[in-house]
Amino acid sequence: MDTPWRFFFYQMERGTANMQKNIEKIRTLFESLPYIRKFNDKTIVIKYGGNAMVEEGLKKSFARDMVLMKYVGINPVIVHGGGPQIGSLLARLGKESRFVKGIRVTDDETMDVVEMVLVGKINKEIVGLINHYGGKAVGIGGKDGGLITAKKIAIKGEDMGFAGDIAAINPSVIRTLEANNFIPVIAPVGAGDDGESYNINADTVAGRIASALKAEKLILLTDVAGVMDKNKKLISSLSLSEARSLITKKVAVGGMIPKLNCCMEAVAGGVTTAHIIDGRVEHAVLLEVFTDEGVGTAIGLKRGAAH
Repeated sequence: MDTPWRFFFYQMERGTANMQKNIEKIRTLFESLPYIRKFNDKTIVIKYGGNAMVEEGLKKSFARDMVLMKYVGINPVIVHGGGPQIGSLLARLGKESRFVKGIRVTDDETMDVVEMVLVGKINKEIVGLINHYGGKAVGIGGKDGGLITAKKIAIKGEDMGFAGDIAAINPSVIRTLEANNFIPVIAPVGAGDDGESYNINADTVAGRIASALKAEKLILLTDVAGVMDKNKKLISSLSLSEARSLITKKVAVGGMIPKLNCCMEAVAGGVTTAHIIDGRVEHAVLLEVFTDEGVGTAIGLKRGAAH
């Protein structure tokens, strides 16, 4: 075949392939349409942590995903962690991290580092990325607007310092930000009765805020695929009783137990569904919200259309 004709047919084939790709994109948009409609003007609370908050590519894709969600009418509320970053800075300062039952013992000096890392550094990085990609994010701590009233964690025989639990949530500052089209980015630090700062587990904060807002979804980003059965296969969805059974039968162990408890408490507190998903997967939140199959494990839901 002459070279001009070969080039002509090559261009036709390439054009057909490109059109097919574009058609697939349109089909994807149509698949997401029921979810865009269902979740319009609904609040989704996302606990942001793990590898998704460390790897540069995932950090950027997460920020873009939050902007997209806001533009299609969903209200994302982000609660972030920062344990590894806190531990790293403490080590650089020559201070040893100590944990009791998985909770960081937080003396005065450690609390200063916690606030510096969570409120002063990580929070502002997340806000900056979201704003860079066209969003309107505002960073706040639990002390702002009286959002989180904290109390000291009590563990028999241990002085946990300023390791805190939640006494009350006042979500009015979040509602104000949502009403003005801002994306709240929340650091898990609360205020005690005397105004002192308390370091609170980010999963706990996300769950309680989701309950206070009566959110449509609570999504916990983790570094695992989701909840596994006894054969190490991913469980797509769980009722509350099934989730409790996994803990009772010791199928769910270690760090998965507090995450399941957090999700169950949130659903019992008025959240429609809770999800444990793999933050190492690019666009994991969008895959959960906008696709039929979702990703990870849903608690309080059986998978189906417009989950």
